[in-house]
Amino acid sequence: MKIFVQRLAVVLALVPISLGGCNGLSIRSQSPEDKSEELSEKRQLVGDVSAPFGMFPVRLEAVGLVTNLPGTGSDPIPSPERAKLLSEMHRKGIQNANQILASNATDLVLIRGYLRPGIQKGDKFDLEVRVPTRSENTGLRGGWLMQTRLTELTAAGGSQHEGELAAFAEGPVLVDPTVDAKSDKVLVGRGRVLSGGVSTVTRPLGLSLKGKFKNVAVSSLVGAAINKRFHVYEKGVKVGVAKPKTEEFIELTVHPRYKDNIERFVRVIRSVPIKETPAEELARMQVLERNLLDPITSSAAALKLEAIGKAGIPVLKKGLTASDVEVRFYSAEALAYLDEKVAAQPLGDVARDQPAFRAYALAALGAMDDFDAFEALKNLLEVPSAETRYGAFRGLWAMNKNDALIKDEAISDQFHYHLLKVAGPPMVHFTRNARPEIVLFGGDQRLVPPVSLEAGPRIMINSIDADHLSVSRYVAGEADQKRIISTSIDEMIRAIADLGGTYPDVVQALQQARGTKALAGRLEMEAIPQAGREFEREAPKGSPATGEGDTLAKSGDTADDEKAEAKSIYIGAPAPDLFPRQKPRDRLPNVADEPKSDEKQDSKEAGPSLWQRITGKVASK
Repeated sequence: MKIFVQRLAVVLALVPISLGGCNGLSIRSQSPEDKSEELSEKRQLVGDVSAPFGMFPVRLEAVGLVTNLPGTGSDPIPSPERAKLLSEMHRKGIQNANQILASNATDLVLIRGYLRPGIQKGDKFDLEVRVPTRSENTGLRGGWLMQTRLTELTAAGGSQHEGELAAFAEGPVLVDPTVDAKSDKVLVGRGRVLSGGVSTVTRPLGLSLKGKFKNVAVSSLVGAAINKRFHVYEKGVKVGVAKPKTEEFIELTVHPRYKDNIERFVRVIRSVPIKETPAEELARMQVLERNLLDPITSSAAALKLEAIGKAGIPVLKKGLTASDVEVRFYSAEALAYLDEKVAAQPLGDVARDQPAFRAYALAALGAMDDFDAFEALKNLLEVPSAETRYGAFRGLWAMNKNDALIKDEAISDQFHYHLLKVAGPPMVHFTRNARPEIVLFGGDQRLVPPVSLEAGPRIMINSIDADHLSVSRYVAGEADQKRIISTSIDEMIRAIADLGGTYPDVVQALQQARGTKALAGRLEMEAIPQAGREFEREAPKGSPATGEGDTLAKSGDTADDEKAEAKSIYIGAPAPDLFPRQKPRDRLPNVADEPKSDEKQDSKEAGPSLWQRITGKVASK
């Protein structure tokens, strides 16, 4: 560290000279009178000299043991996976390991999980579990994954290497309740453990300087530019989000406003100008204003205005008055991340009426700390669209988890439960991703007799009369337990949990209630607003209709408004982390994580990777 500081002092003293050379930034001052549109292209941004690091999910794998199966387990065949599980059981001091594996109440499973970008030590994540291909298992329903260690597996030198401990895994296995165990033997052997992984590491998130920009001066300048725009508070002290660690790596702390949209945070960071005078900033904003009002360039312009910060707000507010819905949305989205209350109403309108932009609008509303944004989300809880209602709930949860409207109850430490006393069509929503959670939209939802349901293999729910149900638990060798309740869905959920039922058990009962028409309202699973949809862009007024690729109108077409047609465009912005998909997806271009093919060295000669230089970790066999 001392050497780094000394080098920094020496190089900074030479900054006026070195910035013009091949190892520095090619930033030159420009006359305020230069108003050409090339100005914004010549201004160097953080993204011009760096690439994001740590933006891809890291896959973890392990072999584990599922217990508590209702006679559907099997004795695993001899295999490397069985040997590995036995070794782990012996390490834990478990006696009679082979006899335990032979029981039909247990089975060997393969586990996979993904550490998301920026995950912190102690954060939770989902797990996928499945039985091996040649297993004789007949279902994982009712199973419980015993605590297992997860590590990252890497390939090097023609063989696999197991890294250090990265997470622990444990919890109830959720099998898709729509799957029939008799007709689909493959899917009943697969499941998920929601929030069953607990990370034991913190993944660094940051920027890696490119090629000739890898020097102390550039690292310092980039860090200073970012910190001029973004800061956080650590123990009450104001600090910048960027920390230059070496001449090639700058570590980033995610700003709280972007905690549920890390990819947008990195995109905004990369849009920050490295060195810009007030006059240059003003001239560049004039270019950005023109671009903002054009639907084709509006998205990129709004992001750059957001990166400028408060000075960009007046320009973005002009975008709210545009007639084009895209311009209004991109302007409002950027204003939301700048916490400007004027963004609330247009974002609420977009979330209700424009499915292509819904996920982004709801995430932006959830990032705000404003009463108008709260009201916009609250009003969306009552609309007919299931994904809009649940998306609005997620937005409120991101805004303030402790708000009385969305009160979170931890039911028997098994799952999250929210009873929302709101108007609108009655609906029950459950998840199979991110976290185990049940949300009731409507306070007094009731089951319709006759009722005959199963909640897992040990709990039964049956009608007593038109107004009452019995919830009973039967386990061999134990005394029977029973609860008498009303037909309230709320009471049924609580009774199942009180009798030892798990989240998958509650989900199974709700699924059966819908199938037998005992559930009067809607039952929705994973009604999450989706990214990557198409949007019908209106053709400009007074222009000929355009088709795929903006081709010219056919001969004979006129340029009047009646001939103008909508053009379908793909909205390809990354999905906010507030609405995660079940499968990890490709993230931002990440040249810092993986070198280009022509830069790779032979494995015997290659030095440590950037990851290894940052963490000091090297995989071991």
